[in-house]
Amino acid sequence: MHRVTLLSLASFIAPLALAAQQPTAPTVPTAPHDSVRGAIRAVDVRARTVEVTTGVGLALRVVRLEVPASVPITDRKGGQGEPIQLAQLKPGDVIRVAFGGRQTGWVAYTIERVGRMEAGVP
Repeated sequence: MHRVTLLSLASFIAPLALAAQQPTAPTVPTAPHDSVRGAIRAVDVRARTVEVTTGVGLALRVVRLEVPASVPITDRKGGQGEPIQLAQLKPGDVIRVAFGGRQTGWVAYTIERVGRMEAGVP
């Protein structure tokens, strides 16, 4: 009796297990799935990358983002979202970035400069 139940259960589960192992096409996100707010650590205009240092709990995390040429970069001075170029971002600028993951790594979708970090203690 137990053998019949076990065999019928195995014949039902085996096709499901094989189907689960089939490779699927990688999905490319079309919308940002994460955001980060932090200080720019480095900007590489040639490689079109930005490294952002942000706090995570009691630790710091560095997020390296690719910045395609089509990404809107704005400066929030006085509440206005003035467009700026990647080369205008400098280490110490505080930015907010919406980004997503691709096979090549993290890719920025929008960047907004919200301020500037002041170095040192007054």
